[in-house]
Amino acid sequence: MTLTALSRRTLVTALGLSALVPARVLARADRDLAAEAFVQTEGQKALTVVNNRALSASARAGAFRQIVDQIADFRRISSFVLGKYARVLTPAQRQRFDVAFRTYAQRLFQTQMASFKGDQLKVTGSAVRAPGDSVVNTLVTGDKNAGPLVVSWRVLGSGAAFKVVDVQTRGVWLAITLQQDFVSTIDNAGGSVEALIQKLESGDGR
Repeated sequence: MTLTALSRRTLVTALGLSALVPARVLARADRDLAAEAFVQTEGQKALTVVNNRALSASARAGAFRQIVDQIADFRRISSFVLGKYARVLTPAQRQRFDVAFRTYAQRLFQTQMASFKGDQLKVTGSAVRAPGDSVVNTLVTGDKNAGPLVVSWRVLGSGAAFKVVDVQTRGVWLAITLQQDFVSTIDNAGGSVEALIQKLESGDGR
């Protein structure tokens, strides 16, 4: 399977797996106002860049990558999406996977945000799952041809040190979907993590 096919499957799957969202994600009612402020600022910034048609496609991609690098915890995300295989990588494989996954995820996040059909983000609340672990809920609006879209952000940290580790749209968490795809790809390759790494490194789908 090419990376193009993997990307398409990931986005299609993300539209139809609402049953995957754990009920415990929103189990607590406490709000995290600092996390809300972080998402309001950084989420709007990313959405504005994606929708800025005054910039060339390459300039938008570059600006978006900078924002994502600042707000996303790629190390934590890359461990999660490997699932049971995160423990079997050699140090050299881990280094290669982290580099390849960062590039892949940046493109995927940009594609997902470009599909939001709006340029205004508004925080509507948050729920604390555990200390330093919150889900911030937002609405994306601004497209007269599309209704508001609910987007949730899982944020870890506190004070001025927050990082995004997952984004939920249409009822599905992206990192959970990626984990399913990646683990399935490795399983289908007989448990070879190298097969997934090579797919990501090949750059198919750019």
